[in-house]
Amino acid sequence: MAPRTDISIFIPSQFYFDASSRLLCRPNLFIGPVRDSTIMLQRSGALHKKNFNSATFQKRGVDFLPLPPWTILTLLGRIGGAIDCAAQMLGRLRNLWARPASASPPSVPFGERVYAIGDIHGRIDLFDQLIEQIEKDDEHRMLAETTVVLLGDLIDRGPDSAGVLMRARDWSRQRRVKFIMGNHEEMLLESRTNLAALDGFLRFGGLETIESYGVDLRTGAITDIEQLQCLMNAAIPQADFDFIEHFDPTVRLGDYLFVHAGIRPEVPIAEQIEQECRWIREPFLSHKGDFGAFVIHGHTISELPDVCSNRIGIDTGAYLHGTLTALGLEGTDRWFLQARDHQLPEGLNIAA
Repeated sequence: MAPRTDISIFIPSQFYFDASSRLLCRPNLFIGPVRDSTIMLQRSGALHKKNFNSATFQKRGVDFLPLPPWTILTLLGRIGGAIDCAAQMLGRLRNLWARPASASPPSVPFGERVYAIGDIHGRIDLFDQLIEQIEKDDEHRMLAETTVVLLGDLIDRGPDSAGVLMRARDWSRQRRVKFIMGNHEEMLLESRTNLAALDGFLRFGGLETIESYGVDLRTGAITDIEQLQCLMNAAIPQADFDFIEHFDPTVRLGDYLFVHAGIRPEVPIAEQIEQECRWIREPFLSHKGDFGAFVIHGHTISELPDVCSNRIGIDTGAYLHGTLTALGLEGTDRWFLQARDHQLPEGLNIAA
């Protein structure tokens, strides 16, 4: 019976051609034990054997192995694949062993109340309904200092982005409202001067936003994207651009962090990249550990609020499913309010 062979992985650090134009590699880093083994080398269509053992490397210190380029690329590819696989496994283990979310329930400061509203996406009808519900709910509760947080993506996709922005600004003059910038607001701002950004903006609901400002895009009179950019910049008031530019990347209230899309796990909140806060999905959504705060977010659609141990997602698809959701917070209490353009199925209960 052939003796058992242990395969050791080496990382070659030097490659060069010898006098016979053979590409040689010098292995100088070994992972695992080196026992008596045989390396099978494929060169010029023929199979060659090169015997080596641990003494070879210990005594000589260097052993040159003639390898054709395609063999080296194959070896490097396999090593790279092994490293990627190991990195993924370490990521899963880190997530498994991550510091769990705090056992004590998160809360807002005493005497305060918060309403967070998910992605509106131009649905002025649902927004008006939800404002009415919030005002009634707030009036019927104990006196408190109330803050409303809009989680971003007020615009695009739906029919009246201009109306939503106007209503939101008017509401902020009547009560304390904080605005978080979503990825759709970011795209709109970039589209003013960047044609590539405008192209993406148009493909993800921007046409409806421009039309809500009275631009008729269905006549065929607009022949190129530069013309459309000029019309957009002329139609949207500078006051609306200024309003959006002052939206916040995140809002922190008590133990809660409000953000549009999410944050990157294992990165301190103060060091988060603003653009990621507007676009991220993974690894945020699958992370089970502590974020440094309990996160309230939108961006990723779910038909019902996505309630987890360390976050709650409240983008319930206003433009897609016809449901706009608000999350109420006071002390450690949570509750949901919803505006819908359809009846909730009988027997279905939405609870925080």
